[in-house]
Amino acid sequence: MNIQIYFGKKNFDTQKAERYFKERRIPYQGLDLKKHRLGEREIRLMLDAVGTDRLLDRDNSKVKEHPACYYDRAELLIPAIQENPWLLRTPVVRNGNKVTSGYCPEVWAEWE
Repeated sequence: MNIQIYFGKKNFDTQKAERYFKERRIPYQGLDLKKHRLGEREIRLMLDAVGTDRLLDRDNSKVKEHPACYYDRAELLIPAIQENPWLLRTPVVRNGNKVTSGYCPEVWAEWE
């Protein structure tokens, strides 16, 4: 299992996700989106796995003000997310081709 946790800032859900994997002694790699630039293939995989509605943090007022919040085509979304990773609902947890957005312990339990 190769778990990667993408996060923008250490929010409460990111801390809970890290704790989930630490408690089960599952190794993971933490990737700060301020330092790690997402590639087009990574974003496309995330979009295909969870969809636009789950991937973008539409509850955040700052995200609602950004035009990308209303895009529905990957060709428009991918460059917007690359330039503004704070649009994502974090943590984004990836295990190979499986991806979750937000705190999803019930899905992670199926990966074990």
